[in-house]
This record gives sequence, structure tokens and C-alpha cells, in this order.
Amino acid sequence: MDFELTEEQRAFAQTARDFALAELAPHAAEWDAEGIFPKEAIAKAGELGFCGLYAPEAAGGLALPRLDATLVFEEMAAVDPSTTAFITIHNMATWMLGTWAQPAVRDHWGPLLTTGQKLASYCLTEPGAGSDAASLKTRAELVGNEYVINGSKAFISGAGSTDVLVLMARSSAAGDAASGASGISAFAVPADTPGITYGKKEHKMGWNSQPTRTISFDNVRIPANHLLGQEGEGFKIAMKGLDGGRINIATCSVGAAQGALTQAQQYMQDRKQFGKSIASFQALQFKLADMATELVAARQMVRLAASKLDAGARDATTYCAMAKRFATDAGFTVVNEALQLHGGYGYIREYPLERLLRDARVHQILEGTNEIMRVIIARRMLDGDAPEAIR
Repeated sequence: MDFELTEEQRAFAQTARDFALAELAPHAAEWDAEGIFPKEAIAKAGELGFCGLYAPEAAGGLALPRLDATLVFEEMAAVDPSTTAFITIHNMATWMLGTWAQPAVRDHWGPLLTTGQKLASYCLTEPGAGSDAASLKTRAELVGNEYVINGSKAFISGAGSTDVLVLMARSSAAGDAASGASGISAFAVPADTPGITYGKKEHKMGWNSQPTRTISFDNVRIPANHLLGQEGEGFKIAMKGLDGGRINIATCSVGAAQGALTQAQQYMQDRKQFGKSIASFQALQFKLADMATELVAARQMVRLAASKLDAGARDATTYCAMAKRFATDAGFTVVNEALQLHGGYGYIREYPLERLLRDARVHQILEGTNEIMRVIIARRMLDGDAPEAIR
């Protein structure tokens, strides 16, 4: 068991840090305040391979391990969790399309998505199907050599500004709503297909550098070869995607916490009260110590889960849920404590703490709420072999 990164991994992480400092840090506050979706910056990330980190090589991706992808995402999230989170979602959708699309569809979209020239959204959640994703009602009926799609999706990142939608819908041959997860199929839907309409841009607490909208599908027709995998495999594909997605979002929390910790440590050195640096106060030293400990624990749990997923471990899903639950809770706490250490200055927008806090809060909700993560973990822990297998 080796906890040290290789020289190649360190170099890759440094490249991501340099990119984040040059392309994200100078603009992150403006993007947040103005609600700007920075497609040009994302395209520059694509030039470095950051838009197809673990997508298969056949689709133009780097096919890197998930562990290596976490190194990149953490460095970028330390300065801009919102934009980084969208890039992780794009990576997930690109991986799904690159892995399960038929060759013609993969060959068309793969190189465009992995280079960041085109962007993807992931469409699972519906107004009436959030945590209970298997109850989704959007339908895709096979009519001749086309699928006809009707329904709606909610809380879709990038909606209205992306180019292809990785969509989960209930397909005709797979079953009706009563069939649950087994009746769901996955599709690649060009975002400008006639019949697609986008709702208003949601006004959110955080994640303001990426638009969030509802999407409605009214007799949207796509070629039958835009099916991903086989009919009825959609929910399995979605859950495989979410294993990685949970690691990605957990990593964004670790990155935000690292950025906040760095700011807090520097502030403690610079800020003086009662005639001396506040770094000399033991109460604040202990707070910083607890923050650093929680952050390192969260990072190691995320990397363990990524390693389990890379190895195809039987319990990878459980470890991904554990990592997502712990890292997003711990990450938010670290950012909140960093803001507290800044006092009133942490609450104003001249400092990045309040933005990091707003961006990190949603990580406890999406990719499956942390309550759902507990359901996944608890269900596994009630199996007879769990105390020996999960350790």
C-alpha cells in the first residue's frame, strides 16, 4: 500500500494547478457575480485533456484512472468549485457516451467532447423523481427507426448552453413506469433537436458559473442509433456514472476545503489583534489543526474510493457513497470554519470564502443526497459479510 503519488501524477496535478491559477482564479469571482458560463476557459481545459480525463481512448479521451482524475479536479476546485464541478459532470457524461454509444455516434461526438469544443449535460433528475430516480417518467417510444421522446428533466447543469444531452428515459420495449429501474434506457440527444425547450435560468445560492434549467421534450425525434448500450440498461449505466460522479463531487469539496484552508492559514499569519498575530492564539491553532485533519481524512477516503472503482472492486459503490458522504460534509465544515476564522472579512465578497461556502453547500445534495448515501451504505452494512468486507 503506497500513499505517495508518482512523479507523473504530481506533474499532472501541477499542470492543473497552474491552469487553475492562470485561467480560473482571476475570473472566478466575476463569473459567480455575473452568472457567466465560461465556455472559453472550459475549452482551454479541454486543450489540456481535462474534458476527457477518463473517457475511453476510442472516443478521444485519456482513459486515465479515476484516482488521477481526482488530482486534476481537486487543484481546479481549490479556486473555482463551480466551474470545476461542471467540468466533472461533462467528464462523466462524455465517459458514458464514449463507453456505450454506437460507433458512429461515438466517433462524431467523442473528439468534440473530449477536447471541450462541445459540451455535454447529464439528464436524470425529474421534477417528480429526485432521490427516487427509478421512478422517472420521461418516455422514449421506438417508432420505425427513431425514438420519440416526451417528458421533462429538472436541475440540469449546463442546460441551454451545452450541445448534447445524455438522457435517461423509459423506453417502449423496456417497460412502463411500473417496471422501475429495469425499464430505463439511455440516449445521446443533440441539444438543439426540434421539440426541446429550456426553462428559465435558476437563481441559485452557489454554482453560479454554470446555468441550471429544466428541459422539456415534446415529441423529440432522434435516430435509433442514439441509444446508449441496450434497451433497459439505462439505470445501470446511470448508476455506474454516478459512482464516478460521487467521487468527482467529493473531490470538488476537498478542493474547496483546501482552498479555504490555505486562505485561513495565511490570514492567521497576517491578521493582528491585541497586539499580536491571531496565529499565536491556541484556540485558533486548534481550530486550524482540526480543519487540516478533517481535510486529510476526506482526501484519503476519496482516493481510496477512486482506487476501489479503478480496481473494479465488488464494494466500489459503497466506498464511493462513503467518500461522497464524508468528504462533502467535512469539506463544507472546513470551509465554514475558515470563513469563521476570517471574521467579518470572510462574509464579504472581497475574499473568496463566502463563494467557496456557497459553492460547496450543494455538494451535500446532488449526485444523490447524503441521506441517500447513508441508505446505500447501511443497506450494504446489513449484509452478513459486511463487517469483514467493508474495512
